[in-house]
Amino acid sequence: MIRCITIDDEPLALQQLSRYVRRIPSLELAGEFSSAIDAREFMEQESVDLIFADINMPDLTGIDFVRELKQRTMVIFTTAYSEYAVEGYRLDAIDYLLKPFSFDEFSRAVNKAVSLYELYQSSLRNESEAPAESEAEIADGDSDENGEYISIKADYKTSLVKLTDIIYIESESEYMRLHLSDGSTIMTLFRMKNMEATLPSDMFMRVHRSYLVNLKCVTGYSRGRIYLCNDEYVPIGENYKAQFLAYISKVYPSL
Repeated sequence: MIRCITIDDEPLALQQLSRYVRRIPSLELAGEFSSAIDAREFMEQESVDLIFADINMPDLTGIDFVRELKQRTMVIFTTAYSEYAVEGYRLDAIDYLLKPFSFDEFSRAVNKAVSLYELYQSSLRNESEAPAESEAEIADGDSDENGEYISIKADYKTSLVKLTDIIYIESESEYMRLHLSDGSTIMTLFRMKNMEATLPSDMFMRVHRSYLVNLKCVTGYSRGRIYLCNDEYVPIGENYKAQFLAYISKVYPSL
């Protein structure tokens, strides 16, 4: 069970959020809070695996609350204000739910957290069973000689993934999630800088501190977003925008 808490200063929003949590068997609701300050005091005494937190709250915002956390905890932000999305990603949030959100949207965000939690637990078991094995060996990724595939170690096996099947790669704390063209994902213990160095630079570009995209899968862009061929989008980081726009200008003539 994943112990979680819900935080929202709006009573109806908190009630709905907690009701959603209770509908998912893998989640245990350890506490409900209308104040981030009360939640912080609770976490000083209790262990929590996952936090659902509103952002725009009085006294202490959800963003500041997460920044001040002493323990590393998974976070899913909930808010009615889309302008907070970029800041949420900077804090390595698992997901960002824009109110009003459906139970299906909530479930998809929870599935990300469950996958990350299971992978973390799996890595702990691997370390206890093979203490001499290093993280680099557990999370090693290698390309084949022709540069068409990459091997990824995850879920007790090595998966051979075709590079053209990777739409984008998302960093979640110490893990990487590969989003594939068939709609599936693979999560592995890996660092963003190592993944960036492993993949061919003429095919993949880092567009955010937490995202790498397959340039062949880009279908468009607007201020702050890159749209992809699977009908999803990822944010563009300010430090990566110039490089991405230079690539677009070079490859795609403007009419």
